[in-house]
Amino acid sequence: MTASTEKSIFHVVMIKPTHYDDDGYPIQWLRSAIPSNTLACLNGLSMDCQDRAVLGEDVDVRLHTYDETNKRVKPQRIINMIRRAGGKALIALVGVQSNQFPRAVDLGRVFREAGLQVAIGGFHVSGCMSMLPEMPDDMKEAQALGISFFAGEAEDDRLGDVFRDAWNEDLKPLYNFMNALPNIQGEPTPILPEKHIRLTAGSHSSFDLGRGCPFQCSFCTIINVQGRKSRFRSADDLERIIRDNYEQGINRFFITDDNFARNKDWEAFFDRLIALREGEGLDIKFIIQVDTLCHNIKNFIEKAARAGVNRVFIGLENINPDNLLAAKKRQNKITEYRTMLQKWREHGATTYAGYILGFPGDTKESILRDIEIIKRELPLDLLEFFFLTPLPGSEDHQKLWHAGTWMDPDLNKYDLNHRVSHHPKMSDEEWEDAYRAAWDSYYSFEHMETVLRRAAAHKRGRPGNKFFLMLWFYLMVRYEGVHPLEGGYFRLKFRKDRRHGLPLENPIVFYPRYVGEIIAKHYQFARIIARLRPIYRRIKNSPDRWSYTDLALTEAVEDEFETLDMFNKTMGGDSAVALKRQHDEIREKTRAAAAG
Repeated sequence: MTASTEKSIFHVVMIKPTHYDDDGYPIQWLRSAIPSNTLACLNGLSMDCQDRAVLGEDVDVRLHTYDETNKRVKPQRIINMIRRAGGKALIALVGVQSNQFPRAVDLGRVFREAGLQVAIGGFHVSGCMSMLPEMPDDMKEAQALGISFFAGEAEDDRLGDVFRDAWNEDLKPLYNFMNALPNIQGEPTPILPEKHIRLTAGSHSSFDLGRGCPFQCSFCTIINVQGRKSRFRSADDLERIIRDNYEQGINRFFITDDNFARNKDWEAFFDRLIALREGEGLDIKFIIQVDTLCHNIKNFIEKAARAGVNRVFIGLENINPDNLLAAKKRQNKITEYRTMLQKWREHGATTYAGYILGFPGDTKESILRDIEIIKRELPLDLLEFFFLTPLPGSEDHQKLWHAGTWMDPDLNKYDLNHRVSHHPKMSDEEWEDAYRAAWDSYYSFEHMETVLRRAAAHKRGRPGNKFFLMLWFYLMVRYEGVHPLEGGYFRLKFRKDRRHGLPLENPIVFYPRYVGEIIAKHYQFARIIARLRPIYRRIKNSPDRWSYTDLALTEAVEDEFETLDMFNKTMGGDSAVALKRQHDEIREKTRAAAAG
């Protein structure tokens, strides 16, 4: 016998679950939109446990990873694989958000019935343990099935402790590390097997360089799950992550930090990436997330561009200052939005912005008015709309929970694409209609043409990239019925994977309908592409493409604080202007005093 066959076997099965559509079928794709950062982190930590032989040299730790957004998870097949190979196992459902919790429990139920150990971790578990005085009923019900929970982060060898307990078949009901968030510098590389990356659109991998946030946005879960004290990796960590991924052919990355500009080491990170790109010729590109004030940091955008940042997600959230204050997002200044977006555009970055619908002061009319203002006055490429959602782990959810206010009991709907609470001004129907109308307004053919014209007028505008992304957003929302962030190419649907408690459909009904849906959607896809592509080609080949301009592209509008609707028709716009002028006056006096 060889040494490997003499070893005992411990299977670690890591599954990043998806969530269900409105008919109860897992949302899966032949190619999904974005990779799972949590799966990458947990896989890297598990590989480190392998290398360190945390269960002893005589135990063969075997890792199995599944991203359910682009890979069907067949519990019985996994169970059979484990039984054939022999040994013990831990089924880890990782990175589980609130909307994915029902699916995670359904998967865990099957594995528990087979006698396997199951643990669930992620933002839902961590957020509930952080913000609620007691465990909610859905978690208690899962514990009654024998499912364990992991709250907090798995670095600092905490994952090794879970492995040891599972190996000894003594998994604790709850691992709660919410009061001891670890240092992440020097921790193992977040990395996904190449097979996962190839199943995502654009073949991106993901990693984080920092966690935690000092701000107090009431709708946010990050501040209560990852803490309000920021923790960071090092530039050496960053280089190792890039090289480890580059070795397996991965050169496109999504840095998942909620605000890269807040990282105290941002310049060291960019300098290291610039050295890899310009010094060694590595073809690497990045998507990052930033706040609305990063353009005020000297050299930030310039170095970001040189480092390979070509897409930027910005937490715009709203253009009504009163709404931003109500959500405690005081750091956003609408007086900075135009300058910020123009500067990113000048450096060739595609800009995305998140926009929340349903703040207390919103009405359908005010929402649509504000979107028209954005379309005219801000040089933004893509806008992503979200329902204001009391996510478990947020201050908003905590307040409603304590007040006994109605929130939809179905966690599957907590995907920011469904309404799960009531609005003080709008009826449920009005709020839902405003959400749909917002998408229709921004992604009208007329405005998509405007965005393409803006892109084509700049030498680094990449109109082809804008065309693809806007088309993606339009098709996902209108024909797939999902938010673009959870979209993908070619919807997969399996009759036997339906949500627990819903009836199994007759194959005579299910399969013809599924095939009909595929044909109908692809017909619509082809129809829309046939309509938009000539517009794109006409703009790209236009001899006067470089001379195009509009209000959003005009850097200096005379008396813009008096003339632009952003400052005169939004709630609190005049106050925001007055505050900026006050700050500018103080700054000028300070400069004059220093000079004198």
